[in-house]
Amino acid sequence: MVTVVLMHSPFLGPSSMRPLADELAAAGVAVLLVDLRMTVNEAPVHQRLIGAFADALEDSGVTGPLVLAGHSGAGPLLPGFADALETEVAGLVFLDSDLPTPGRSWRETVDPALVGQVKATVRDGKLPRWDRWFDTDPLRLVPAELREEMRDEAPEVPWEFLKEQRPVVEWAGPCGYVLLSGVYEDAAAEAEKLGWPVERVESHHLAAATSPSAVAAALKAVVSRL
Repeated sequence: MVTVVLMHSPFLGPSSMRPLADELAAAGVAVLLVDLRMTVNEAPVHQRLIGAFADALEDSGVTGPLVLAGHSGAGPLLPGFADALETEVAGLVFLDSDLPTPGRSWRETVDPALVGQVKATVRDGKLPRWDRWFDTDPLRLVPAELREEMRDEAPEVPWEFLKEQRPVVEWAGPCGYVLLSGVYEDAAAEAEKLGWPVERVESHHLAAATSPSAVAAALKAVVSRL
């Protein structure tokens, strides 16, 4: 049986993916939700993230094959996560995220206006929690109890993380894409051009927390086609 390994965004915590993990488990899917929070507190973040992920998988005792599913900022790092494992990886699924940009940093891949906006919020070398990046609180979409848990988990990530080059890793295996919000439509369209299976859920970026049944169905559909 394939195990689906869920990775939350580096700017959030595992509670943002726990409803999805629970939904998959209830549907009989073997699933592992990895907690990566402690790895993003200091640079070099990419190196710490990937090393801790590999250690967590080894400690979990999960055997292959695996499908790695990364939400948001975890998506572009999926090839690096896969490369760090000795366990067989059968495929990668990008969950409302950008596609990999090996050797390029976050700030090289986004609108310079956004870079300037985010950089202006840096204090003592750290970014504010993700929910404070925006004029409108993105966590307003999440029910109150889960919202506070997600807010408490959100780390203050070093600004250096957004300047670090992403790992240069080639991945030639199967990939798929699950789109949750219009923000990443271009990434989903590119995935389709590449011939990947793509599923769309008409929702928002945090749908794994608020609409887990719909996201689980889309994720299962993609995994079945990898």
